[in-house]
Amino acid sequence: MASRAKVAAATLVAAVVGVGLGVAYDPYLLVRAQFERQRLNAGLAEGEVSASGHRWTYSVANGAPRGAPTIVMIHGFTGSKENWYPLADQLRGRYRLLIPDLPGWGESERKADTDYGFVAQSERVADFIRKMSPNKPVVLLGHSMGGGIAALVAARHPELVAKVGLLNAAGVRFKDNQFGLDVLAGKNPFGVDDAASLQRYIDTVFHRQAAKPWIPWPASRGLIAMRKRDAAFEQAVLERIGRSDEALLPGEEATRIRQPALLLWCRQDVVIDSSALDLYAQRIPQARKVLLDECGHMSLMERPQQVADAVKDLVAASTPTR
Repeated sequence: MASRAKVAAATLVAAVVGVGLGVAYDPYLLVRAQFERQRLNAGLAEGEVSASGHRWTYSVANGAPRGAPTIVMIHGFTGSKENWYPLADQLRGRYRLLIPDLPGWGESERKADTDYGFVAQSERVADFIRKMSPNKPVVLLGHSMGGGIAALVAARHPELVAKVGLLNAAGVRFKDNQFGLDVLAGKNPFGVDDAASLQRYIDTVFHRQAAKPWIPWPASRGLIAMRKRDAAFEQAVLERIGRSDEALLPGEEATRIRQPALLLWCRQDVVIDSSALDLYAQRIPQARKVLLDECGHMSLMERPQQVADAVKDLVAASTPTR
């Protein structure tokens, strides 16, 4: 018995030392461990696929009833598939969920000197849908930058998109706020290069204190280092989606969206002002409008239950005959 206890103790010590060495080598390991826990809680598996000349990583929930709708979720600027996990947890078991890292972001492939703006990414998302849901239109959800991408896919490829949901979506000239003015001035308001700017980033995208993620040291060190490495890439993408001639293209082409649609915002969004909801609604008159209170830019993480209810209503909406 004493011998087994010694072995168990030694194994535990070795495991703790191993984790400690791993974190010392890669402080971002703690962040990834938290993402892994959320993924498992949401019942999601991992996958990879090649589409549009890129290697994509994605999370998938296949445990829905046969014939259930497929929902594809597209994340925003500086985001990743993990942003959708709280919402996926609310929707598990009802639908087939496909949640990719967009090319260039997260764990998906990034190529040097490649366009990752609205138009280019919308064509890549269209290819991803063709590959992952052949001959079956999907419900397409997009958040922030991903909302602008989703609007273009729904407008340009209606055969691929049965219904579309735009959450805190970019792509229209909303009421001036500090974030928008900084983007137009050539800055990256989401830029992170030290602990103070990391906290500013979190405070900008989240409204409710209780919803803000806690990122302890040394995980914060790893996240800061990653964002510093990505600074040039982020600036290049922001140049395309925030300051180029395609910055307002999603809103302009939204007039071509005929599918049932959802427009969902948070009243306290200081990134993309909630005035954008009505601007999109003018272009998509059939859309259902949902304005949530006491949440900021990350509606899908701050209010996952309310967002899930709105998504369920969207899925249940009847599709008009053409």
